[in-house]
Amino acid sequence: MITTSAVAERDENAPPLVAETWLPRSELSPARARKLLTDLLERVDGGERFSENGRVVVTELVSNAVAHGTERGKKAFVHLEADAGHLLVEVHDASENEPVLRELAITAETGRGMQLVTALAESWGWRLRTPGIGKVVWAIVLPAQGGN
Repeated sequence: MITTSAVAERDENAPPLVAETWLPRSELSPARARKLLTDLLERVDGGERFSENGRVVVTELVSNAVAHGTERGKKAFVHLEADAGHLLVEVHDASENEPVLRELAITAETGRGMQLVTALAESWGWRLRTPGIGKVVWAIVLPAQGGN
């Protein structure tokens, strides 16, 4: 018989599960990234606790990468890591431009992506890719509390 503390200790020491893929500059790429996330979280104990916020975060980061950081004919790279305690979303693109956290008018119809990431992620940031070209935008999502 495994006790709760033994399960928590085992989960804490287990390496995170990883999923990654290249995505084209396409309006279909955010949906493909969400599917990658869903498949990953199905393999993580308690993965459903990341699903709602994780789906929004991955959608916004991939949408920004394919719209603003990926030239036609090029691809963005998505790297996801998850364990019982956190979800890491990284999106690599070829642009070196810093992500913009905009202040918007209430009537604005677009431009809220990084506002959503800020609200839903525990933390987020970006760095230039070294070696290589472009940048990585990352976000850490914690599991939702309560629920089930």
